[in-house]
Amino acid sequence: MGVVIPFGGSADAPLPSLDALVGLVADDMDRVNDGILARAQSHVELIPEIAGHLINSGGKRIRPMLTLASARMCGYSGEHHIKLATAVEFMHTATLLHDDVVDESDLRRGKQAARVIWGNQASVLVGDYLLGQAFKMMVETGSLDCLRILSHAAAVIAEGEVLQLSISQDTSTTEDAYLQVVGAKTAALFSAAAEVGGVIAGRPRDEQAALESYGRNLGIVFQLVDDALDYSGKQASLGKSVGDDFRERKITLPVVLSFRRGSKEERKFWQRTLEGGDQTDDDLIHAQKLMVRHKAIDDTIDRANHYGDIARDALAIFPDSAWKSALLEAVDFCIIRAY
Repeated sequence: MGVVIPFGGSADAPLPSLDALVGLVADDMDRVNDGILARAQSHVELIPEIAGHLINSGGKRIRPMLTLASARMCGYSGEHHIKLATAVEFMHTATLLHDDVVDESDLRRGKQAARVIWGNQASVLVGDYLLGQAFKMMVETGSLDCLRILSHAAAVIAEGEVLQLSISQDTSTTEDAYLQVVGAKTAALFSAAAEVGGVIAGRPRDEQAALESYGRNLGIVFQLVDDALDYSGKQASLGKSVGDDFRERKITLPVVLSFRRGSKEERKFWQRTLEGGDQTDDDLIHAQKLMVRHKAIDDTIDRANHYGDIARDALAIFPDSAWKSALLEAVDFCIIRAY
C-alpha cells in the first residue's frame, strides 16, 4: 500500500526539480566525471571494476553538485572546486561500499551490490582506495581548511556508522538518537560539500557557516524523505523495492514514531519483526497500516519540511542569483520526492 500526501501549490505550477542546478554545473560536472574515471583507475584491475560498478550505476551526484554550485555562487573562477567535488563524490562512493557491507545489503540503486558480486573484503578495500584518492585530491588543492573540513566529515561519518550499530534493531531508540545518526551519516558530507565551496572561494566566515548550515539541513531533509519513501509505493520508481529498511530491520524515524505512539500490542509487533527478525509476508503491509494510523509518514515529512526551511533561510545571506535559486530549488526537490 502507498502513502499519498498532497503537495501544496497550484496544480499548473511546475514541480521542483534539479534541472536548473544540473544545467548550471553541467560543464563543471563533465570535468568532475572525467576526474572520477581517471582517479578510479589502478593497475589492480579489480579496483576500477568495482568502483565503476557503483559509479556508473546512476545516482544524482547531488553532493559534488553542491560543491560546484556553492563555489560558483561565491564567485569562484579557479580550478580547485573540480578536485574538491570529485573528492566529495569519492567519499560518498566509499561510504556506500562500506554501508552495503555493514548492512548486508543485496541491492544498491536497483542493481546487485558490489559485495554480492565481489565479496565483502574487496568492497571494503576498494572503498578505502577511493577514500585515499579523495584525500590526495584535497591535498592537491593546497587548502588546509578544505582538508580539515572534509577529513572531519570523514571521521564524523565513521562515527555515525558506529553509532548506528549501537541502535541497530533497537525499537527503544529515541527520535533525538536517530537524528544524531542522520546528522553524522548523511548530513555531515552534505554540509562539508557545500561549505568547501565557500572556503575555496575565500568567502567570509559567516558565508562559509551559512553554506555549512544549508548543506547540513539539506542532508537531514534528504534522509528523512528517504525514510518516508521506504514505506511508500513511490519507492519502486526510485530503484528500490518498498520495505527494504523493514526487511533489513533498520530503525528509521517512521518506525520510531510508530513505536512510541503505538499500543502495547503494536510495540510487540515492532519488537518481533525488527528486534527478533521474525517477519511474515504480511508484516510489511501491517507496518504500513500502523504508520498511517499514527501519522508516522506524515510527521516524518513534516520534520523534513522543518529542516528544509532552515536550509532555505541559511542562503538568505547571499544575493539573488541563478546559483542561489538552483540551490533553493534543490531543497524543494528533495522534499517533493516524498509526494
